[in-house]
Amino acid sequence: MSKRIYKEILKQIKKYETIVIARHVGADPDALASQIALRDIIINNFPSKKVYAVGMPASRFKFLGTLDKFTDDMYENSLLIVTDTPDKKRVDGVDPSKFSKKIKMDHHPFVEKFCDIEYIDDKSSSASQIIIDFVFDTKLKITKEAAEKLYIGIVADTNRFMFSYTTPKTFDLISKLIKETNINFTSLYENLYLRNLKELKFQSYIINNLVVTENKFAYIKLTDDILKKYDVDAATAGNMVNNFNYIEDFITWAVFTEDKTNEFIRGSIRSRGPVVNEVAASFGGGGHKFASGVRMNDFETVDELIKALDNECMKYISNREM
Repeated sequence: MSKRIYKEILKQIKKYETIVIARHVGADPDALASQIALRDIIINNFPSKKVYAVGMPASRFKFLGTLDKFTDDMYENSLLIVTDTPDKKRVDGVDPSKFSKKIKMDHHPFVEKFCDIEYIDDKSSSASQIIIDFVFDTKLKITKEAAEKLYIGIVADTNRFMFSYTTPKTFDLISKLIKETNINFTSLYENLYLRNLKELKFQSYIINNLVVTENKFAYIKLTDDILKKYDVDAATAGNMVNNFNYIEDFITWAVFTEDKTNEFIRGSIRSRGPVVNEVAASFGGGGHKFASGVRMNDFETVDELIKALDNECMKYISNREM
C-alpha cells in the first residue's frame, strides 16, 4: 500500500510548482523535523519549485531550521502537504480547504479525512520515519542536513527509542539513513537535550507546583502570566510534558498551557498505563494511546478534562487491584 501511495505523492510533488508544507499547532521536534526536512528534500530534488514550510515557530527548537512566512497568494494553484497532523483544526497557519490539492502524511490514529491523498501509518514511530521511508522508496536524494533533522525527529518522538512504537523498521530505516548520509548522530543529541538556566528554572516551577491526585494523576495549569514571568513560549512550555516520563509518584500527567497568540489552551497528556487518547477525543483532541493532545477555549473546560483523566486513572488502578 505504501509504495502505491508514495508513488502518487511523488507524482503530485512533480506536478505542482508551488508546494506548502504544514504541521500541527504547538510544534514539537518531530513535526518540525518532518516538515522542514521534506521542504529541503523537495527543493534539493526539484530546484525550480517554490516550496514553503509554514506555521508558528518554537524558539526551543530553532536549531531544526527556519520557517517561511505564509501569504494568501500561496493558496493559488498549489499543493499542501500536512505532516504529523490527524485533523484539520490542528493544522497550523493555513486553511487546507483553500489549496488545489492536499496530502496528509501522518502516524497518529485516524481522526478525520481532510486531504485528497492520506497516508496514515499509526504503527510508525513518527512522521519523520514516514518521510525517511518515502524518500528511500521513491529514491529521492537526501542531504546530510535533512537526514540530521529526520534523525532528531525520530529520537524525540520515541524518547531515544524507548517507546513501544519503536519497531524493527525504525532501526532499519535509521541504519540505512546513517549509512547513506554519514551523519554524526551522537553530536545531534546536544541540541535536542541542551538546556539553559531559564528553562531549568521554569521546569523547577512546574515540579514545585504540580498537583498530584490520590489516583496518581499529575497536572499543572500554566497561564500566560506565568509564561511571561519565565520568558518561555507556549510551545516550549507544552513540550515540557516529556520531561516527567519516569516519576514513580504518578502514572498520568498533563500540562495545560495558555496560548494567547492562538487564543486557546493547549493540553499535552502522557501516560504510563491509562489510555488517554479516548479521553482526549471526547474533548475534541486525540493522539496515541499514551500520548495525546487537545485544544480548549477556557480553563473551565480544562477542569472538566482534569476530572475525566483523574477518573481514568482511578479505573486503571482499580482494574489492576482486582
